[in-house]
Amino acid sequence: MAVQDFEAALQKRRTIYALGNTSPISDEQIVSLVQDTVKHVPSAFNNQSARVVVLFGEESKKLWNIVLETLRKIVPADNFSSTEEKIAGFAAGHGTILYFDDAAVTDSLKEQFKLYADNFDPWAEQANGMVQHAVWVALAQAGLGASLQHYNPLIDDEVKSTFGLPAAWRLRAQMPFGAVAAPAGDKDFAPIEDRVKVFGLND
Repeated sequence: MAVQDFEAALQKRRTIYALGNTSPISDEQIVSLVQDTVKHVPSAFNNQSARVVVLFGEESKKLWNIVLETLRKIVPADNFSSTEEKIAGFAAGHGTILYFDDAAVTDSLKEQFKLYADNFDPWAEQANGMVQHAVWVALAQAGLGASLQHYNPLIDDEVKSTFGLPAAWRLRAQMPFGAVAAPAGDKDFAPIEDRVKVFGLND
């Protein structure tokens, strides 16, 4: 892949809220895409603590129903219609990807390498973020829209119970995906000179 192609792939990834329940590629291809991406994203000490669950169809809707009913308990009734509409938009997609960190792996490394114990949680977060971004870019390249949501930790226990997941898995993010029903809007960028500093160029 040329550098220009990589940059174009990064730019193609946008937050897409309007999702359809179809996909330009097969579910098997989506699973393969996720598996390959998770396999090759780096992590500190090669700990590989990121865990990913891919939900399709009714299983994905089940996840968003958990979110909806959880929020119903805490969002005032007179404000709930907008919340319900938002969650329905996520449920309308083709599927959802759940991102977890396996605390059993992270905690084990804290015991093995006590000198770095305070660093393993942030390192795990960084690795998980890389997985999320890499999968998101790959989905965009495949013609799928997605967004990144964070209803954890409100839904953690019920999600793990519903899908039979290990207690040590910590939910970090939810990514609904599907056909792009409407493109992303314009995006403002802060001056890049304020965000990237360069020293020693052409010395």
